[in-house]
Amino acid sequence: MKTLIVSILGVLGLGIAGISGFFSPLDQDVEPYKLGEVVSDFTLSTFDGKSISLSDYSGSKGYIIVFTCNTCPYAKLYEDRIMTLANKYSDAGFPLLAINSNDPALKPGDSEDEMAKRSNEKKYTFPYLVDTEGVHAQFGATKTPQVYVLDGDKKLQYIGAIDDNPQSEDGVEIRYVEDAISAIQSGSSPGTKETRAIGCTIKPRT
Repeated sequence: MKTLIVSILGVLGLGIAGISGFFSPLDQDVEPYKLGEVVSDFTLSTFDGKSISLSDYSGSKGYIIVFTCNTCPYAKLYEDRIMTLANKYSDAGFPLLAINSNDPALKPGDSEDEMAKRSNEKKYTFPYLVDTEGVHAQFGATKTPQVYVLDGDKKLQYIGAIDDNPQSEDGVEIRYVEDAISAIQSGSSPGTKETRAIGCTIKPRT
């Protein structure tokens, strides 16, 4: 009986360890930003090792932070729309930073090499960053794609989906991110501050 109990406890212990090991410490310990809070500086590297900080863009009128990846079908559906946002708003003072938080051990298609291939193939005009620091947890990002729009003071003004139609851009009726940026440009708050992001679950590094 004693041996049986020890064996059961051992199995439970391994199970708990396995479960806890699946999550980054930041997933458990960090309180995600809330709407209206100021986002702290962070530094991540691009797929080719170049360090990029949010503070590199200080003085901007706002910021677009997109959690995305190579492999999610929804991220692929939104890829051209993400590129359009970057091209449309970077010159208007709203730089876009794309962050891939997936663990390549779990999603090999999201490795740095694959990120490089995708960026070069599509000719991204924005930084494509590797989330080795658990930045997704600081933002509370759980899906790809999921967008966070900040104003010029780095206050979080919008969280959620890019628009209301992940399947087809032709069917879009409400462009949430663009509406949020327009509100910030006019000195007001977005009418819609939060929506549900539709996409694949982020599979973070441990």
